[in-house]
Amino acid sequence: MHKTIVICGASRGIGKALVTLLSKDQAFRLVALSRNVEALRRDYEGLTHVEIVPFDLEKDAEEQLKNVLPNLGPIHALINNAGHLEKGKVTELGMELYQRCMQVNFLGPVSLVKALYPLLCEGKAHVVNVSTMGAYQGSVKFPELTAYAASKAAIANFTEVFAEEQKATGIRMNCLCLGAVNTEMLRTAFPGYEAEITPEAMANFIADFTLKSGKLFNGKIIPVSSSTP
Repeated sequence: MHKTIVICGASRGIGKALVTLLSKDQAFRLVALSRNVEALRRDYEGLTHVEIVPFDLEKDAEEQLKNVLPNLGPIHALINNAGHLEKGKVTELGMELYQRCMQVNFLGPVSLVKALYPLLCEGKAHVVNVSTMGAYQGSVKFPELTAYAASKAAIANFTEVFAEEQKATGIRMNCLCLGAVNTEMLRTAFPGYEAEITPEAMANFIADFTLKSGKLFNGKIIPVSSSTP
């Protein structure tokens, strides 16, 4: 029987690398959620076990998935990988940009979990929320990233409480706080900086953690970085 894995934020960076990696194994049924679906459809054309679904974290999750949910069946893993970064000083960054970060990085993923909840229960799913070392308590912080870091800290805290609340359902939820990965988002945050870790290398780690570590960890916020906080 196929294991169904839902990946949110699948069009580029780590998310795209996750789809590419996991699509090599036809034992997985992949559901790739993204705002940008045309390139994904071209890249994975002909792979019947990969389903590309248009999805925007700034819109209602249930409404967008209403035609997909009846055919999904039990979900065994959900990777909330999508992220949005706004950069600017607190005194200059408009509240609408804070709100957008909070929507994409926190409220949207929570809405997705709620929309998929019955199917997550059926599959006793492992939900992995992707956060950042900038949201990890006690880590080094960087100026002009308050909106991004605070919204990613919110999903980390949600992880702890959700896992405690849902122990009886069999759903496990963990949060990975990633260090520097050589993605477009990193280059936006730190122009000119080249990270040693590639999206493909991090995708390998996230996939392995998602598939193998759900029974070992629950409600944990885990730093994934080669440097200390």
